[in-house]
Amino acid sequence: MSELTIRAADGGSFSGYLATPKNGKGPGILVIQEIFGVNQVMRDITDGFAAQGYVALCPDLFWRQEPGIQLTDKTEAEWARAFQLYQGFDEAKGVDDLKASLAHLRGLPACTGKAGSVGYCLGGKLAYLMATRSDADCNVGYYGVGIDKALDEASKLTRPLMLHIAEKDEFCPPEAQAQIKAVLGKNPKVTIHSYPGVGHAFARPGGEHYDKAAAETANQRTAAFFKQHLGA
Repeated sequence: MSELTIRAADGGSFSGYLATPKNGKGPGILVIQEIFGVNQVMRDITDGFAAQGYVALCPDLFWRQEPGIQLTDKTEAEWARAFQLYQGFDEAKGVDDLKASLAHLRGLPACTGKAGSVGYCLGGKLAYLMATRSDADCNVGYYGVGIDKALDEASKLTRPLMLHIAEKDEFCPPEAQAQIKAVLGKNPKVTIHSYPGVGHAFARPGGEHYDKAAAETANQRTAAFFKQHLGA
């Protein structure tokens, strides 16, 4: 587990948290942060994918505002700062940074060359955008916020995408969920799993809405999806 430096396409550089499998080699997974930065939760998730046999990289997407953000979801002040960073986030540049991170990941000696992405919350939408704007081999989004606002990009989906939707998600209302299912459900490359009775961030360990059963089901589905499409 280590930090590395990634060069941005438009100049400058940013950090990423890297976790490698015990055997030292495997397909890549780009882990896309929530609004709290590359914090302990994201690092633990990244370590978890490395334990499954992947070279996992979680890049710092808030570096253009403030490098090294590591917030928790435990205080009002941290929530306020997280939303401030989210509102100041340049989505297009964020996707560019993810594409640079994906290229960096694929270029690592430990990576076999195949690589996908998985994102949570903010990262859930970005995983969808990686499916429409990048050459990632496959992508997974957990309770992405704002996917319904980017459905005009659905025709660009050519690689496998899995979405986990929380039916009680306060940031993605039923109308938005219905739109997502109606548009993306027609695409044979897209798999959508809907989880009744759970709220946003149901898979964030230690979070207010964490639901162990739903999280385990979603994570098992994600693991099988990556194994199928990346081959670890």
